[in-house]
Amino acid sequence: MEREILLLGDPGLYEVCQEVKREELDGLRPVFTDMFDCIKAIRRDYGFGRAIAAPQIGVSRRLICMLTDRPYVIINPSLVFVGDEMMELMDDCMSFPKLLVKVRRYRHCILRYTDENWNKQEKRMDDDMSELIQHEYDHLDGILATMRAIDSKSFVMKK
Repeated sequence: MEREILLLGDPGLYEVCQEVKREELDGLRPVFTDMFDCIKAIRRDYGFGRAIAAPQIGVSRRLICMLTDRPYVIINPSLVFVGDEMMELMDDCMSFPKLLVKVRRYRHCILRYTDENWNKQEKRMDDDMSELIQHEYDHLDGILATMRAIDSKSFVMKK
């Protein structure tokens, strides 16, 4: 089901999410489907979108769904940054789909998480994938790209 995505300014976007407990897993499976549906809808309507964090649809759990080479369900993620190399880029977000924000992110990181079968996983993320997971991870801590803007001139409206 395509759920409504919370927009910039909604108080639910600024909350720190709770960890997912194993006993919640089966009850969250419909949420996974809804999150993937939201990614597909944003792609259809705005032409971008590879991942979404649960708080963006009002679910305050440490959960990310990513649709890249295949669907990924990322539960209770943690990030370890590899090296000090940073990159600057224009970041977009489903919660403010017509706004780009210039941010600075780590170029490399290690993502550790639990998958939808409750198996531990580890994945190295580089460049655009590193940026993507950092963006979604921030959502779980109530941090938006607007809060990471490089300066007050780092905002651009899309046409």
